[in-house]
Amino acid sequence: MATIAIVAAGTRGDVQPYVALGRGLRQAGHTVRLLASDGFEELVAGAGLDFRSTGPSAEERLQSDEWRATMERGNFLVILARMRAEMRGEAAGMARRLPEHLRGSDLIVAGVAGLTSVLPIAEQLGVPFIQAHVFPFTPTRAFPSPLVPGLPQIGALNRLSFQATRQIFWQSFKQTDVAVRQELGLARGRVLGPFGALDRAAAPVLYGYSPLVLPRPADWASNIHVTGYWTLPAPADWTPPADLADFLAAGDPPVYIGFGSMVNRDPQGTARLALAALALAGRRGVLAAGWGGLDAAELPPTVHPIRSVPHEWLFPRMAAVVHHGGAGTTAAGLRAGVPSVIVPFSAD
Repeated sequence: MATIAIVAAGTRGDVQPYVALGRGLRQAGHTVRLLASDGFEELVAGAGLDFRSTGPSAEERLQSDEWRATMERGNFLVILARMRAEMRGEAAGMARRLPEHLRGSDLIVAGVAGLTSVLPIAEQLGVPFIQAHVFPFTPTRAFPSPLVPGLPQIGALNRLSFQATRQIFWQSFKQTDVAVRQELGLARGRVLGPFGALDRAAAPVLYGYSPLVLPRPADWASNIHVTGYWTLPAPADWTPPADLADFLAAGDPPVYIGFGSMVNRDPQGTARLALAALALAGRRGVLAAGWGGLDAAELPPTVHPIRSVPHEWLFPRMAAVVHHGGAGTTAAGLRAGVPSVIVPFSAD
């Protein structure tokens, strides 16, 4: 069996699907090490995987005042610019730190961020690299890129939208690729990115979403696989807090309202709006604080606050879930079989 390294970047919602993928590979008999920022060791180790740190916590960094200000602007290009600046500053350190974690692997797996920071290291080490994404990234005539969902449904335009999305990504982050290659002593990468070479190589590409939600396009090559969602069950020994269990048992299923890691410029106002909506609907509620500070100083007895509860356990017990539309939360809502109401934030 193979030794597989998976590199995951971002917040818990970004990292958890790759932990689930690693867990599945481990159950298939492979040795799996997962690279993520500080703060995810417990999650990774709990899935039976070998954790390797890529650096300081991404979650703590995204809670900084600077990132809050960036997210509140809600402009995707501004968010990309901020990410580009941070990744460029970290590139040299990653080029020195990551090879020791990736060396000895038979295969390296990464998502979008890995195309600029991990792919050059894989090339230097001579280790095969495959892409694994939780949203469509391969050009198709079947539908437009997720970044421009409002485009007219014209096949050629759909395909062009993906090519444009790839270039927006590449031009935003190519300086990371340049810095990593310089640190490793590699030749400069391609001006328009590695996409053409990766497509021609026909290495497997994995998509961790359900073909029942978004059918696999007929014009995708046979190396592209839509596998279904990569999901983690709630830990076998996990039990809900007593106050939450009592609240759920005391009445009808409530409505979950929470926006995960999304920053909100007026968290108290959003909490008041949520409470007013629940009151108008005559429903009980579960209010998740999240990073946006979604909270209320005094909640009515019909609304219960929570901090961190596994969606896989919680959502089937809800009447409906209101969330920001992140890939993992959307999947959990669909699996739970309850209505979802999505309130998009910035890039979601």
